Amino acid sequence: MKFIHTADLHIGKKLHEHSLIEDQKHILKQICALAVAHKVDAVVLAGDIYDRSVPGTEAVELLDDFLTDFATAGIPVIMVSGNHDSAVRVGFADRILEKQGIYIGAEYEGEFKSVTLEDEYGPVTFVCMPFVKPAVLGCNTLAEAVERMLSVHPMVMSLNRRYVLVTHYFVTGEQGEMPQLSDSEVDVNVGGLDNVPADMFAMFQYVALGHIHRPQHIGSRQVYYSGSPLKYSFSEAKGDKSVNLVELTDREVKVELLPLKPLHEMRCIKGKLSELISSEVQLLNEKDREDYLQVTLTDEDELIDPMGTLRSVYPNVLQLLFEKNQKDTEEGFESRLYTAKKSTAELFSEFYEMLKGEALDEKRKTAVEDAAKEAEEVL
Repeated sequence: MKFIHTADLHIGKKLHEHSLIEDQKHILKQICALAVAHKVDAVVLAGDIYDRSVPGTEAVELLDDFLTDFATAGIPVIMVSGNHDSAVRVGFADRILEKQGIYIGAEYEGEFKSVTLEDEYGPVTFVCMPFVKPAVLGCNTLAEAVERMLSVHPMVMSLNRRYVLVTHYFVTGEQGEMPQLSDSEVDVNVGGLDNVPADMFAMFQYVALGHIHRPQHIGSRQVYYSGSPLKYSFSEAKGDKSVNLVELTDREVKVELLPLKPLHEMRCIKGKLSELISSEVQLLNEKDREDYLQVTLTDEDELIDPMGTLRSVYPNVLQLLFEKNQKDTEEGFESRLYTAKKSTAELFSEFYEMLKGEALDEKRKTAVEDAAKEAEEVL
């Protein structure tokens, strides 16, 4: 059994208010072409199909085109909803779409949707576990919610069948190893409440995860984040994007990363404005002029319309930073709060002054000191 695993399409996403719909069209066409070229038996989409729960018209049309391409090619698609999705909207017309080989496990209604495909070694069952908030199941944490779903419907494992889980949770290693994150995972809680241990999925031969945007293997078993097919923050600029090509035999699991080439690369550049727009630098960047850029200017003097000047040379500058502002913020915060060992009351006083621009009066200072003393006694 050979299938492609990808996730976190985030169709309709904007990056610094710039629509990525054309970039997404380009990359989704690539994924379909890879599926056809490698003659896969299925394509797995592990959640966050859309970027928001109420997607725009262009996003809905693009997903329609994407799924139609697979249906036309005769390649089954197995997908679940993620935390960014509206399960009802993603699951619309799911029973009709099944007739076209599009299987959608968007809503959890007391049991998992499963899809069984056959190869020369026998059946492979894909189990769809969509993202469900703990409160919906009367649980306090996501791990409790996952455990409850698995316990209510325990998988009766057959010796003649292989099982693949498709899900969208923040899964950590058996010993609590954390996956590598990027700035685009804005809603990932790394404090423990959202962590789902990988050993909860020990009964599956392969676990196809969404939610984390960097492709990576997690834990000691065959548990993989495919990562997003596009870069969705400048913290990902130096990484490469791919999809997982998974091959299941009767006993082994082989995973190969198939690289993706974006319509526009993402880069971070730094320097003085005059240097970055100079003819010498323009010549060096001639092939990359259309890239999505984060520019950090090192100029100390005030500049007139630096964004307009940069975009006259590099049309896709999406973020402009000033090194002097970053330096002032970092130095001010560190020097006022962390350069000396101070009491809780002193730290709070300095924090208050930094925010309000004025010192604490005696009445407030006394109240803070009393509160700090009481807290320290409790601890």
